[in-house]
Amino acid sequence: MKTNYLFPNRYKKTGWVLFIIGILLGVVYILGTVFMDFETDISIFDLKVFAIAVNRFAGDTSYFTVIRNEVFDEIACLLIVVGALLVAFSKEKSEDEFISKIRLESLVWATYVNYVILIVSIIFVYEMIFFWVLIFNMFTLLIFFLIRYNWVLYKTKNQVKDEE
Repeated sequence: MKTNYLFPNRYKKTGWVLFIIGILLGVVYILGTVFMDFETDISIFDLKVFAIAVNRFAGDTSYFTVIRNEVFDEIACLLIVVGALLVAFSKEKSEDEFISKIRLESLVWATYVNYVILIVSIIFVYEMIFFWVLIFNMFTLLIFFLIRYNWVLYKTKNQVKDEE
């Protein structure tokens, strides 16, 4: 089966490493900033970066400028997204029509679950907590996909072993 949109299988392991490191860094960031009012303050993360748009103070918006920013959270987010994309869209060792069907069904299922959660949050969650919901919502589609896809693959492989 021709799957031009999938990465080669060898990227899956790299994806898992990036994803797990990103999750760990994200947990450190969330625990540090939300629960302990902690900023990393490590100079290696405080860099000058290009910003398309930045709003530092009320009404003070700048476009296409260079700013000084702590990039710890951006690094964690990028690792999570890139890692999850590599894991989710790397071919299996034996990619066939059944695997493609599971992949598609898992993606549709994850999209439904993701947007049901978003709709419920729009109706019932407000202010800064809603902002956190939106941040997590950036990742949940891929996370829900990975959970369901790998669960269905695991169940399918166990059924095949039981039949043998």
